[in-house]
Amino acid sequence: MSDIIRPTVNYHDLKPSDWLPTSVKEMQALGWDYVDVVLFSGDAYVDHPSFAAAVIGRTLQAAGYRVAIVPQPNWRDDLRDFRKFGAPRLFFGISAGAMDSMVNHYTANRRLRSDDAYTPGGRHGMRPDYPTIVYSKILKELFPDVPLVAGGIEASLRRLSHYDYWQDRLRPSIIADAPVDLIIYGMGEKAIVEFARRLDSGEKTHEITDLRQTVMLRPASEQPEADDANIVLSSYADCLRDKRLQAANFRHIEQQSNRKDGGATLWQRTSRNQTVKVNPMYPAMSTGEIDASFDLPYTRLPHPRYRGKVIPAYEMIRHSVNLHRGCFGGCAFCTISAHQGKFIASRSKESILHEVRQITRMPDFKGYISDLGGPSANMYAMGGRDKHLCEKCLRPSCLHPSPCGNLNTDHGPLLEIYHAADNVPGVKKSFVGSGVRYDLSMHTTGDTHIDTINRRYNRELILNHVSGRLKVAPEHTSDSVLKIMRKPSFRLFHRFKELFDQVNKTGGLKQQLIPYFISSHPGCRPEDMAELAVETKNLNFHLEQVQDFTPTPMTLATEIYYTGYHPYTGEAIPTATDSRDKLAQRQFFFWYDPTYRSEIMRSLRHMGRPDLIEKLFGKHPPHRRR
Repeated sequence: MSDIIRPTVNYHDLKPSDWLPTSVKEMQALGWDYVDVVLFSGDAYVDHPSFAAAVIGRTLQAAGYRVAIVPQPNWRDDLRDFRKFGAPRLFFGISAGAMDSMVNHYTANRRLRSDDAYTPGGRHGMRPDYPTIVYSKILKELFPDVPLVAGGIEASLRRLSHYDYWQDRLRPSIIADAPVDLIIYGMGEKAIVEFARRLDSGEKTHEITDLRQTVMLRPASEQPEADDANIVLSSYADCLRDKRLQAANFRHIEQQSNRKDGGATLWQRTSRNQTVKVNPMYPAMSTGEIDASFDLPYTRLPHPRYRGKVIPAYEMIRHSVNLHRGCFGGCAFCTISAHQGKFIASRSKESILHEVRQITRMPDFKGYISDLGGPSANMYAMGGRDKHLCEKCLRPSCLHPSPCGNLNTDHGPLLEIYHAADNVPGVKKSFVGSGVRYDLSMHTTGDTHIDTINRRYNRELILNHVSGRLKVAPEHTSDSVLKIMRKPSFRLFHRFKELFDQVNKTGGLKQQLIPYFISSHPGCRPEDMAELAVETKNLNFHLEQVQDFTPTPMTLATEIYYTGYHPYTGEAIPTATDSRDKLAQRQFFFWYDPTYRSEIMRSLRHMGRPDLIEKLFGKHPPHRRR
């Protein structure tokens, strides 16, 4: 067992030994002749609480284990990166990184991306497709007797049968393809430490079948009959035959992922002889638990091996602070609740301010905190008033179709954080760079005290915490599309924009409101996109933050895209799946670009909407310049 490595306060004085070792030389410099755990990651090693390998490594270290990290191992050569530490005393851990590798590698049009934000210099090609599978096969072949655990977004969200957009097919649980002994899904600190302790006490991997938040393959004979504690999903083979069964499965998966107590155990037969067992999630971390994770002795810097190189993902967050985990928005296209759960785990003010003070000591800090936020910027310290009601709740969203009456939406604690952070010596201003849920901050609760605070929050946010541009995500303008997205009516965006403009005017500011929109979402028709173009034109927006819907594993929208059915209603939902149909929708974002004008007018005539031509281009549209 090892002592915790504590970095010095002065960042100029940090030594390579202040990081977890990434080479045998660094390991030996610590006086170690072995390691307990070796972690392999598809990302560069940044010793920061926003990077999973660092979090898991530091968590295990705090529990007394010697941990090494191998970032972005070379899988193409003689595999020396996989061999260099030899067999660890306890286990290997692998992760594809902070993103699903296929989202990382490919665009919505299935085109190869040219960069990778989690790699030095943004260089592409430093990880394979499906690293979870590639890394595990290599390690299992080299070290067949060493326990092997997978975690991270890729393994977590592919834990049961799932649609893979890039292969355009339904795949079984990733554990059927990756020869790992166990998957830890979701935020893995508690599960990884318990797993290490049980191995350390002499248990064998195949005996650890009851650990929360884990996935494993078990003999088909172990699959029980369905009861209150066990949900038996339709088998992978049956889902291949009938897409509606896959849709029905998703409803169970989403509901159990969002249960306050972690829910039931899920089972899914993946072959004739094997079944996948998914144990319930841990409940959301307490404030003390999440503080302990964020207060670990991170250097908050990339490993010295990257000296002189820029890691884009780190540059985005180097002067930011994450206030909480979890999201109760339940958006149809988002995976946050599937991975982090819908119940909010909030840090204490002391822990947050400790991190703010750390940032002020960074040599490149100029006085501006780039983001005081989280998965959703303004859910800090929120949750149900009556916890017993939350224990029974199966709603995937606390905000849709309207905010839950049991939800405490008081923004007062968040305002306290903003004020306290701004008062830290060295901080000139703190900004909110994460997405703000204006439907949460503008919701009228009927409680005069809370409604007054929330109105103050909106004004203070706009006046004091916008760095020129505030990003929000209405996502669409059509009520029918927004209903499927689990987003509020666009009328609420109009109200928020009016408030934003009014506060800017009275404050003498010239800030911009930057809305995000999605095309080709399930349920969206070309007519909906045409009306979106008119709506946004009338608001004087030339849209920048737009994207074509990209199906990713374990979201409601992806299940609809693949199956054609809504998992909760069974209703058939039309969806643009052909590349030409998707392009036909996307072009409406850019109605103001003469390049698209002729095609847009042709589309509008075809759908019988010449009225929208006049609204977009006037009575006498100009010809495209040649």
